Amino acid sequence: MRWEDVAVGAPGAGKVRLRHTAVGLNYIDVQQRSGGYPMKDLPVVLGMEGAGVIEEVGPGVTGFVAGDRVSYCMERGSYSERRVIGAKCLIRLDDKTTEEIAAAATLQGLTAHYLVRDLYKVKPGDIALVHAAAGGVGLLVCQWAKHLGATVIGTVGTREKAALAEAHGCDHPILYREVDFGEAVLELTDGKGVNVVYDSVGKDTFDRGIDILAERGWMVSFGQSSGPAPALNTARLAMKAQHVTRGGLYYFVKDPEVRARNAAELFGLIADGVLKVEINQRYQLSDAAQAHTDLEARRTTGSTILTP
Repeated sequence: MRWEDVAVGAPGAGKVRLRHTAVGLNYIDVQQRSGGYPMKDLPVVLGMEGAGVIEEVGPGVTGFVAGDRVSYCMERGSYSERRVIGAKCLIRLDDKTTEEIAAAATLQGLTAHYLVRDLYKVKPGDIALVHAAAGGVGLLVCQWAKHLGATVIGTVGTREKAALAEAHGCDHPILYREVDFGEAVLELTDGKGVNVVYDSVGKDTFDRGIDILAERGWMVSFGQSSGPAPALNTARLAMKAQHVTRGGLYYFVKDPEVRARNAAELFGLIADGVLKVEINQRYQLSDAAQAHTDLEARRTTGSTILTP
């Protein structure tokens, strides 16, 4: 990764020129940089999330004007001071939402939204296991699942992360380096298992996660920070009529109306204090390489933003 000057032209039809004021850091950035998610046409500008102010609108743009505050996600190229981007990708920010919060929570928050409100709709009485519970998505999923009436179990690597997760809705943090998380879950659930596992880790947790699903339980895979999940013999699921699904945020934000509706719910819950966004790390955008190093080393908690 290197920092260099490139020209940013005027916006074409249907596009705007955006000045970033805050950029989100997400594990998908690491996966793309390291080859976990292969990219074509290298070199590219990394970054899938940002917030800022529109400087200029191109021909045919309706609904946005220069000076509007906006955010977006799943449009690569946010590691930049300015960029040209399609207006149809943007989310208008209300007066209650700062650009820093938007940069920290648009991608992670909309991920949490589809996890608890769509792929598996959390309901009162559920027991949910959240891996990486002290991360940006993990903290939001813990809070949201708790708000929806679930008992939340989370895996974390340190006692500091356990305290952070517990302060954000996790009823039972499990220190996975000290105990087998599967045994701990079965003990907490009297051997019944959990209704849903939210797994962003992949290789290191997927198989054991299947083991501790309850009858008709759901394994929701949405990441692979430890590597791709192993192949699954679906006959294994038949004994308890279990389900496995793989999420992908793009398919829940590509429709502008759906994206706007989900974002309104997300930012409304943040404004109401139901969801707290923890921005625990800030880096200069030019120091993005160090931010990647810290994220990969699991030295971060909550959300991280890069400041242009």
